[in-house]
Amino acid sequence: MSNAGVVPISNWQLALTVILVLISGGVAVWLRLGLLKPLLWGTVRTFVQLTLIGYVLTYIFAVNSPWLVLAMLLVMCLVAARTAVQRTPNVSNYSYWLGFVSLTASTFLVGSIVVELIISPVPWYSARMVIPIFGMILGNSMNGIALSLDRLYSEVRARAGEVETLLACGATPWEAVRDCVQVAVRAGMTPTINSLMVVGIVSLPGMMTGQILGGADPLQAVRYQIVVMLMIAAAVALGCLLLVLLSYRRMFNGEGALRL
Repeated sequence: MSNAGVVPISNWQLALTVILVLISGGVAVWLRLGLLKPLLWGTVRTFVQLTLIGYVLTYIFAVNSPWLVLAMLLVMCLVAARTAVQRTPNVSNYSYWLGFVSLTASTFLVGSIVVELIISPVPWYSARMVIPIFGMILGNSMNGIALSLDRLYSEVRARAGEVETLLACGATPWEAVRDCVQVAVRAGMTPTINSLMVVGIVSLPGMMTGQILGGADPLQAVRYQIVVMLMIAAAVALGCLLLVLLSYRRMFNGEGALRL
């Protein structure tokens, strides 16, 4: 095997990944988990969605237009925000636009810092660099804000009596739910912090592994992975904070009374 590039995977070799699906499907059937249908549907969607995005990215990389890159990023933010809100069983009728604002703001701020100040590709809007970086930020931030939003509502519901007592004593809505906000943001950030603790010891992350498989110097791949891990931590923290701050006011009416 040459270290100069990626070892190609043929269509036949890709088809053999069905073996992996049979393993997970066998576990689901044996334990009667009721997950066989979503597993098969998820597998089909994985093949279709990744194949389509492969063609889309090939076109975008070839054109390399800043406007096309921006449009792609905004679509990714919209989909991520909608998915994050749908993953919150404790929240109903929630406007995913708040999720979109939080994700977009945190992703573009952190992503711009990474692209402009740390990696500095030429040109600065290089689609081959910008889209994967922003995609990694979005994927992790989406999970973080979903956890934070769900935890915020569940905490306030569980402590409704305490919150109403504080309000009756003259506390502002922020003062009444501040502890709940802290718990919610902590819940969103904890998985990312746990990943920082074990990266390189328990897990070899995707970007680093992909670069090594592509023939990159492991030490250079490590540098990129450090950037990725820290940018994800920053984006998750900022996204969770923004969403919680935008969300807690929705729990109160115009007079400042709890309305869960």
